[in-house]
Amino acid sequence: MAERPSQRTDPLDGQAAVVTGASSGIGAEIARVLAEDGANVAIAARRTEKLESVAETIRSETDAAVEVVTTDVTDSDAVAALVEATVERFGRLDIAVCNAGLAVDEPVAELTDEEYGLMRGVNIDGMFYTAREAIPHLKETAGHLVFMGSMSGNHPRPANPVYAATKWWTRGFAISLQASLGEDDVAVSSINPTEVRTEFGSESGTPSKEAFEPGEVTEPIEVADAVAYAVRQESPNSITSLDLYRRDKISHF
Repeated sequence: MAERPSQRTDPLDGQAAVVTGASSGIGAEIARVLAEDGANVAIAARRTEKLESVAETIRSETDAAVEVVTTDVTDSDAVAALVEATVERFGRLDIAVCNAGLAVDEPVAELTDEEYGLMRGVNIDGMFYTAREAIPHLKETAGHLVFMGSMSGNHPRPANPVYAATKWWTRGFAISLQASLGEDDVAVSSINPTEVRTEFGSESGTPSKEAFEPGEVTEPIEVADAVAYAVRQESPNSITSLDLYRRDKISHF
């Protein structure tokens, strides 16, 4: 009888993961949960001090090795250096989590070139660069490539069509990559939450962790646990898309 994936002890023991956008919120929790499950982790973001704090927490709570790599995901050379540093430190790459993302909540008619470019650069280019650099290594380990999507990639987001478009791109890219990488034994997953209490939204307004009370919407640890569920799957299985919606959210449509 096959073993239940959720019942495995240290299911990621000996594996190596890289997580972008890991200085806070969802990314920090993903890195911590993967470390709890036995993986060594490379954590990446632009804010070095924040990354060091996350790394210290992970080291104090787990036996995992943690590599801090300050990275701007909109810079293709920086992303290449991130993946290279991860493989150099750990000797392999089993899990790549493309988590870095942001939104500028302005109407399209008022969105500046810089704001539009920022969303495109982080949410699309950053995802692409991370995937491109990780794929050759994931083919060697029958690994997992995980994208942080959104309900906005499945349904309209009237308040921010550009952000929604980046998440529709993410979902289409992830599903198409699974089609192209499945025969190489690489699993590709898109994790699609609704609101999560993080710093998200701080680029142009009130961050969601201040806009919502605890228990009102999803917490970062709950999204991280969904990621852990996806990467716990072993060949031949893959969680292609996992929607983590607030229970009343679809009723809004």
